[in-house]
Amino acid sequence: MILTVTLNPSIDVSYPLEHLKIDTVNRVKTVRKTAGGKGLNVSRVIHMLNHEITATGFIGGYFGKWLENQLDRDGIDHDFFPIDAETRSSIAMLHDGGEQTEILEAGPTIAAEDAEKFLSHFDSLLDKSDLITISGSMPQGLPADYYTQMIAHAGQKNVKVLLDTSGATLKSALEAPVKPLLIKPNEEELGGLLNRDVDKTDYTALKHDLMDPIFDGVDWIVVSLGAAGAFVKHLDKFYHAAIPKIKVINPVGSGDSTLAGLAMGIHDGKSDEDIMKTAMTTGMLNTMEAETGFVNPAKFDEYFAKVTIESY
Repeated sequence: MILTVTLNPSIDVSYPLEHLKIDTVNRVKTVRKTAGGKGLNVSRVIHMLNHEITATGFIGGYFGKWLENQLDRDGIDHDFFPIDAETRSSIAMLHDGGEQTEILEAGPTIAAEDAEKFLSHFDSLLDKSDLITISGSMPQGLPADYYTQMIAHAGQKNVKVLLDTSGATLKSALEAPVKPLLIKPNEEELGGLLNRDVDKTDYTALKHDLMDPIFDGVDWIVVSLGAAGAFVKHLDKFYHAAIPKIKVINPVGSGDSTLAGLAMGIHDGKSDEDIMKTAMTTGMLNTMEAETGFVNPAKFDEYFAKVTIESY
């Protein structure tokens, strides 16, 4: 089973508007509400492609109950840790021919007691898990090394972690004795770790960047190249995973969908090539759907065949 961790889930609300008017009323005819947060996007894609998953994290209040009901409706297994505070909402206004304005709540503040209790809850889930994904931001109140603590707990039970985060939380994980199996930084995050500018179009320089000692002990590094696919390091091998030109409807969640593909491929023991092709395919399929964290399984084989992998 793949365990997906979303410590700060949300109800994602999408408001499509022809034009966003400021300082007046905007009326919306169609509203889409989704059980969201990066890890739940990962969960949904893995579930849609018929892999066993359980979703966990902190959850609370009426919004938390709504979110759990949505997961139940979709047939996604979950085992969240309940808190008293209310689960957050995230609002995206899609307007003016492709513009997107977001209003993101910070989410609840986690008490130290609940943070400690969640680690015990997490330990119980580790006994049933073969692989873990940890995604996104943390709620307020948690220390910057909380993901690092979770990775250490997983390491004690020989369960590998795929980590998709940034900033101080990512830096903490890379400096710890027990490393994540995989990280997925973008160009900006990579530059922040290396304290220098990174050019994602220069693959020779990118290969050199990924050999920096800060990444020692991390088996997989996957750097998104947008429409150019991804540049990937696995142990001592480097690859460029190229994707075909596609019609993009909604790019939001494509990184989460890529992580879902990586998790499934690694969980299933696939070859490097097939792991990367699976990840590129799930990322592409998400961009072709209006809803975030959704793929059409019927299109998987067609687009899987269009991904090319070049050793670098």
